[in-house]
Order: sequence, then structure tokens, then C-alpha cells
Amino acid sequence: MSDLLQQRQHEIAEEFEFFEDWMERYEHIIELGKELAPISEDEKLEEHLIRGCQSRVWLLADKDDAGNVKFRADSDAIITKGLAALMVRVLSGLSPAAVAQANLWFIEKIGLDAHLSPTRANGLRSMVQQMKYYGVAFQSQKQV
Repeated sequence: MSDLLQQRQHEIAEEFEFFEDWMERYEHIIELGKELAPISEDEKLEEHLIRGCQSRVWLLADKDDAGNVKFRADSDAIITKGLAALMVRVLSGLSPAAVAQANLWFIEKIGLDAHLSPTRANGLRSMVQQMKYYGVAFQSQKQV
């Protein structure tokens, strides 16, 4: 598993340990969403929407010059945008193989799996699944 992926997950786990309750954690997630660079209105296309999310979440992926996956995301819901920011932070810049095979243990470690509403948890799963699909798709492309 990617060392960078592990490092990022450890950083997030440590970051969330500072918060004493879930209200503080939600506030932090919202702040992360505010820091996420928005995507342009002309990129908010139906084809970029993640299926399975109650709110609207757009996810775009490209490969950088080194062949790593670069993600960009946006949402019309503040907590969901924060969740998207977390996922972009963890997976963006990794190799397609690392994205496709990512074991995202930090989600359980920081308690997201237990504290999100069922619809948000489903949306997060859909987001993770779509990001992994991009990893698989980019992995199967020939290097130019």
C-alpha cells in the first residue's frame, strides 16, 4: 500500500483526535469543505455527478504529468463538500493502482462510518467507489 496514502490517513486520524465531540468534528469537516477549490459551473455536468448521493456531488479526475490521479470535487451541501475535501486530500496525487486498491481505514478510525446519517454514509461510499473506479480506469490506460 502507498506510503503517501498511509501518511495522509494518519495525519487525518491525528487531526480528528483533537476534537472532543462530534459537533466539533462536523465543524472541522465543514471548514475543510470551505477550503476545497470549487469547480467551475461549466464543469458541473450530469456526467460528473456521483450516483448514490442525496446531495449533488461532482467529481472530476485527470492524470498529472507523472501519471498520478488528480481529483477535484464540489458539492451543493456543506458537510458533503467537506467529506469530498477529505477524500480528495487522501487520494489525489496517488498512482492509479494506489487509488484503485486503497484501504481507507481512516473513515472508521475517525468515526465517520458510525456518525454519518445513512444517506451521507451511502453518499460517502458512492464517492469512494467512484474514485476507485477512476483509479481502475486510469490503470488500464496505456502510458503515452
